[in-house]
Amino acid sequence: MRIIVYIAVTSIVITVFVLTRYYLLKKEIKRAKKQLHELNNNRTEKKIDLAFFDKDIEKLVKEINNQIDVTKKANAEKRRKENELKQAIANISHDIRTPMTSILGYIQFLESDELSLEKKTEYTKVVKSGALRLKALLEDFFELSVIESADYPLKPEKITLNQLLLEVLVVFYEQFKQQGIEPILQIPDEEIDIIGDVSAVKRVIENLVVNAIKHSNGDVSIRLEKLASSVQLIISNTAEELSEQDIDYLFDRFYKADKTRTEKSTGLGLAIAKSLMTKMRGTLTAHLKENELFMICEWKR
Repeated sequence: MRIIVYIAVTSIVITVFVLTRYYLLKKEIKRAKKQLHELNNNRTEKKIDLAFFDKDIEKLVKEINNQIDVTKKANAEKRRKENELKQAIANISHDIRTPMTSILGYIQFLESDELSLEKKTEYTKVVKSGALRLKALLEDFFELSVIESADYPLKPEKITLNQLLLEVLVVFYEQFKQQGIEPILQIPDEEIDIIGDVSAVKRVIENLVVNAIKHSNGDVSIRLEKLASSVQLIISNTAEELSEQDIDYLFDRFYKADKTRTEKSTGLGLAIAKSLMTKMRGTLTAHLKENELFMICEWKR
């Protein structure tokens, strides 16, 4: 008889325990659902917490909170890109409007019958210069848009970088000469190979060299180094007007440090170089040390 009573009591205790646990779990699920609802409706930014602890519920809540973090990060990135796009549109609108206004103004002068032949020739050159700037701006903007698209085509292959670097630098001989710059070259004789897209690597080098020539206050140095786990191309030039604050924005579209960019610059060259390096899984960084700007391209070996 005692055994029967004991079994009955035990059964009741177990039933009560199971029902109580079931009730608490249901209550906790409803509580978590309410918290998630408030979060989804922007009533709170607090992540889900637990009042009743259960191993499986804890794991579920942890995964939900991880997803909340991912969603927040994605939303922040979306807002950042939207702001960048708005800024890019504002910048390109300004950069197009300025030469366009100048072109239209000089065209009005050219329409005057009282204008001398000498002035017409002078104004025609101004109009042509403005049109060429617009052309360069639109081409660079289009190229950057194409590069940043997900399906931008690249053909990775083995490249002897020191040989390619010399081929590109030969093209700039006249520009260096015109600017009175004798570049300091440190390029090893031994073959230094990387994996990359030939045309993309060329464009990166060209853009960095153009930037160095345009904005250097003196010397330009070009150094190629083979490190233990990577290859570095370092292009440096004096840049007395640059500040540490400028360095943070050099690769932004259309960014122009007041005294370091000429009117002939579209402000897209460094952005294009950065995007191409990222596409090739390399890095492009900028550093300022003792009034000298260092642009460092790095490819993993």
